[in-house]
Parts: sequence; C-alpha cells; structure tokens
Amino acid sequence: MRAIKIQEPYKINIIDTKKKKPESGEALLKIKSAGICGSDIGAFRGTNQLVSYPRIIGHELAGEVISIPENEKNIKAGDRVIVDPYLYCGECYPCKIGRTNCCENLEVLGVHTDGGMAEYFTHPAEMLHKVPDDMDWNLIPLAEPLTISLHGLHRGKLKNGEHIVINGAGTIGLFAAMIAQEYGAVPILLDLVQDRLDFAKKLGIKHVINISEENEIEEISRITSGRMAEVVLEASGSNKAIRNTLDQVSYAGRIVFTGWPKDSTLIPTGMITKKEVDIRGGRTSVNEFKEAIDLIYNKKINAEAVLTKIVDLNEVPEVIKNIEKNPGDYLKVNVRI
Repeated sequence: MRAIKIQEPYKINIIDTKKKKPESGEALLKIKSAGICGSDIGAFRGTNQLVSYPRIIGHELAGEVISIPENEKNIKAGDRVIVDPYLYCGECYPCKIGRTNCCENLEVLGVHTDGGMAEYFTHPAEMLHKVPDDMDWNLIPLAEPLTISLHGLHRGKLKNGEHIVINGAGTIGLFAAMIAQEYGAVPILLDLVQDRLDFAKKLGIKHVINISEENEIEEISRITSGRMAEVVLEASGSNKAIRNTLDQVSYAGRIVFTGWPKDSTLIPTGMITKKEVDIRGGRTSVNEFKEAIDLIYNKKINAEAVLTKIVDLNEVPEVIKNIEKNPGDYLKVNVRI
C-alpha cells in the first residue's frame, strides 16, 4: 500500500509499505479521507517535540470497514467510520476515572506511533465511531478537530447567553465560535490576521477583534457591558495571548488553555485570586465524537466552510511543503485516498 512518511524534518515522501494485518481486537479499514493537521506540519518542520522519526503521519481519518471483530458498537464491514486517534493505556489514574484524553502514557497517531495517511489502516475496534452511510467523505475527518473545540467548550462549561472570548481564528477557534453560537452563547473571536477575521464574519461571527489594530480589552468590555467574558478559550498557543486571558475574563470566570505554547508563560497569579478565576487545561478530546458528527451531518454548524482544498494522496508531499511555507493560505486540507 501507499502511505505518507516523514523520514526526518523536511524530508517527506510517498512510500510503498506492507498492509498490516489486524491484531486481536482490531479492525481493518480502507482509508477514504484524511485531514492534514497542524501537528503534521509541525512534524514536517521538526518543531513538534513529541514526534519521533521516521513516522507515517495522519490522525484525522475516515474509512470503510473491511473487517472487524464483534464489538459493542455494532459496527460491521461496509460501515463508514471515523477514527479516535488517541491511544490510552487504560491503567493510569486518568484512564481509570474516564479521562482517557489525559492518559499518562497517551500515544497519538502520527506523532508517537504511525498514523493512517495511507490506503489501509488497522485500529482498535472500540476506538471507531460509526457515521451515517450517506455522510460526505470530505466532511467526516473534520469531526476530529471539531472534538478538540467541543472539549475546550465543555471544559469551560459554556452556557447559553454567556460571552466567550476565543483567542485564535484558526480551525479550532472558528469551530469553537460556530459551536458557541449553536449553544446560544456570544463568541468574541480574536486574531492578528484580518483575512481570518473577515472570513469569520462571513460565517456569521458578529464580534471579531484584530488585536494588532484594536484595544482588545476595551472592545471586550464594550461588547460585554463592562463584565468581560465569562469564558475565555485560548486556542493560539501564544504566550502573550495566554497572559492576556486574565484581563479578558470576568470576575468568577473560567479560562481554558487549549493551545500548546513552546515555552512557559509568566502570569500575575494575584489576578487569579482576585477574580477567583477557574483555569483548566483542555487536551485533545474524550467522548465528543458523537456530538461532533451530529453537528456536521445535521448542518448545525457550517463545518465545510473551513475546507480550503481537497487533494489526492500523490499531492500530499508538495501540499505539506506549501502549507509550511504559506500557512496563512490554508485552514483545512483533506486528502482523498
């Protein structure tokens, strides 16, 4: 079979490799569509410190089941599924309390272990999620990044009528803003890139702030009538944005850190006490695939809008090189296999 492999930073190829045989408890999938994620670009650049090489990339995976053992989800051969790409040990404390997304020994496809940007892939049957038989192959992989946005909002316990500041208008931030509106909340989307904010406006996001041109604190105060945002989602990974969340959040508010900064951030901890702010991490996702599939399939959000381009497997090496050079030109690229 063919697969996309990064041998070392900046060296990416289409390879021919043996199709794996499923082990006990595993299903065999014919991969039909896969998303290119920011982590794949980080692996290509060599800036994702968690990646080991060489590595077959890809964790946003949709496929047709070729074979599967009997399973409690009643998935059968011929079904369309999306892959949960976060392999957990099941033995550590987080796993035992159901928070498998923060497993102490977590392995992510395409990062710690080979991913599925290939023609065939084997995966634990219990970590597959069935999607409707008529769901568009181009849309199915979007459910994975959508779960990241959902998990951030769930961690922040966002409620109807609340304001949520979202730092970063990339895929995760845009999805979070669309979901927030579906929840009846009021998103306020922040970014440095005006094109992304203009795009968000076209999607119906009313409040956008270009933080390079506007005073974000004054604007957030104006929109919230002085209260500031009950919830703040940090989805950019910027140290400055992380620091600024404490100014953006209301008294008794909640902050969720979803972005991954490279370095530590110095923050005024006295503000946390003064405002009695709840601060939470938001890592990957857990039990959010069902809701993500529903949001996309039933058009509760316009997920398709973030698709910049659809390519075939042969185009992936050059597309990844182009995304690395011109990241502002892309939101999501999907690969049809």
